[in-house]
Amino acid sequence: MNKNYQYLYLLLLFFSISSIEAQEAKLDMAEKKYENYGYINAREIYLKVAEKGFESEELFQRLGNSYYFNAAYSDALVWYTKLFSLNEDQEEKYLRRYAQSLQATGNSKKAESYYNLFQEKDGLTAEDYLYLIERNSGRYSIQKLKGINTNGREFGHSFKNGKLIYASTQDTGVFVKRKNSWDGLSFLNLYEVELKQDSLLGKPKKLKSISGKYHESSATLSENGKTLYFTRSNNNKNQNQYLKIYRAELNNGKWKNLEDLSINIQGYSTAHPTLDKEEEYLYFASDRPGGFGESDIYRAAIHKDGSLSEPENLGPEINTKGKETFPFISNNSELYFSSDGHFGLGGLDVFYVKMEGSEVSNILNIGRPINSYADDFSFGVNQKTKQGFFSSNRKENGTFGYDNIYTLKEKENIQNAYKAIILGKVLEEDTGEPLVNASVKLYTDGKLYDSIATDGAGNYSIAVNYFSKYRLQADKEDYDSKEKFNKPREEEQEINFSLRRNTLALVPGTDISSLLNIKNILFDFDMANIRSDAQIELEKLLMVMQDYPDLKLEIRSHTDSRGSDSYNKALSERRAQSTKRYLIEKGISEQRLKAKGFGEERLLNDCGNGSACSSAEHQRNRRSEFIVLE
Repeated sequence: MNKNYQYLYLLLLFFSISSIEAQEAKLDMAEKKYENYGYINAREIYLKVAEKGFESEELFQRLGNSYYFNAAYSDALVWYTKLFSLNEDQEEKYLRRYAQSLQATGNSKKAESYYNLFQEKDGLTAEDYLYLIERNSGRYSIQKLKGINTNGREFGHSFKNGKLIYASTQDTGVFVKRKNSWDGLSFLNLYEVELKQDSLLGKPKKLKSISGKYHESSATLSENGKTLYFTRSNNNKNQNQYLKIYRAELNNGKWKNLEDLSINIQGYSTAHPTLDKEEEYLYFASDRPGGFGESDIYRAAIHKDGSLSEPENLGPEINTKGKETFPFISNNSELYFSSDGHFGLGGLDVFYVKMEGSEVSNILNIGRPINSYADDFSFGVNQKTKQGFFSSNRKENGTFGYDNIYTLKEKENIQNAYKAIILGKVLEEDTGEPLVNASVKLYTDGKLYDSIATDGAGNYSIAVNYFSKYRLQADKEDYDSKEKFNKPREEEQEINFSLRRNTLALVPGTDISSLLNIKNILFDFDMANIRSDAQIELEKLLMVMQDYPDLKLEIRSHTDSRGSDSYNKALSERRAQSTKRYLIEKGISEQRLKAKGFGEERLLNDCGNGSACSSAEHQRNRRSEFIVLE
């Protein structure tokens, strides 16, 4: 090789290696910043690498996440789209994040398809969840809280004694204006302000006695207003991403005795505390090990001496593979929380569940207008006044901004949108009379779901899951049982039953064919011979007469209206005698049997002379009946 070319080759190789090493160094730097939650700086580095034409799943994941975690869903969508174009086979969390970014930016149809891939828990589709959301939408009126919201972030709902405690990035520092690397804003501090509904009565005041170097947010007050639980980020610059819950006591108008609670664990976040009505439990969110997703809702019992029990995870019915956070417990033991793991309208949505001991009812999205395409969280409501607060990063023009506090007014109670009704009647088949105290049982997946008895009019009504399929079984003593299936996804449906009696006293005048579910003995047109299908029914009758040797019957034969009356009378007589002979040939004594033909005298329908009835309608009248004589 020519020396000049050798030199040029080595020079190009050196620059190529240097370029690769420079890109790797940038990625390493971004990795460190990413792990420390300095997203803005990390994103800038990742962007520069991507602009050079580099492609990798890790690169697109990180870029997408850096926007996603700042609720910049439009930008997140760009990189998640590239990620899925590179490889469709992604972890479940990326399916969910991609679906939420699509939903938040108006691409609902595509969002549904990706969410359906992510959601495997209960078999419901995105369309099902949208139905549930609409069932509870429109129950609130909302308004942005005036005089508090700034150009930064404000959120919080703790309202006691006419004062709202909330978190804000408004910077009151004069000499030092510190910014955080998450969003470039000032650090959050807690403020309180006097409110009357949605009107300010005073100027917001910082809770200086608990203000630290970094973030304070998400406060909750005890009922007497003397104990405050709040969230604080670690006072360690290298661990600023981890959150802890602190407790403080009110002493001479100042918050003192700040306590780092035992539920906090090193290297994980514990945040967003709330108390139940009795103040027996502290509820909070955490990403600690052993959970079901990115962050879960927990609770810890508060002992009489103020110490806390080991945290208890609220379980997989509430917690998902995604993020559950910002819990709130109403005075009616209703848990409200925000989630991006349960299906919503985009970002974090507020959800509701009734806490009844260890039982968890259906989890419900509380609907629009509280929930939107954006992040909606920090919900709290007074069940007596039906007023409260929530926070959101929505903007009037449909884009995303910083968090603001909104007031809310609940106009209607939440309804269990999973609830549907199956109702109907249980009647006696022959008479059409209602059957009282008949049992209607519902089964699902082979197990008894519920059971109910009919009322005095034979009616029943039972609440079911709107999405579930059930097997309904109607029973009553002395009657044959029947079963039917409902149609899922109907809010109300009527399912009626007609039960045939299977035991009855053999009193004179009783039609035994109806009594013992023996079909009428049918004959072909103008024929008197026993058909093969009729022989099967006559075998049933034969067994009954053998079991009841004293039973005596009258065989009544009937024809349809076609032909003359006299001819039909004679034909029916021949049919009755034909039936009688069959039974005698089988060993039944002639003294136990009478036979009589009625011709067309007793038609079962309106198919008289000259009618335009079908063959099937005429067939109903060509029959034999068996009436108990004694």
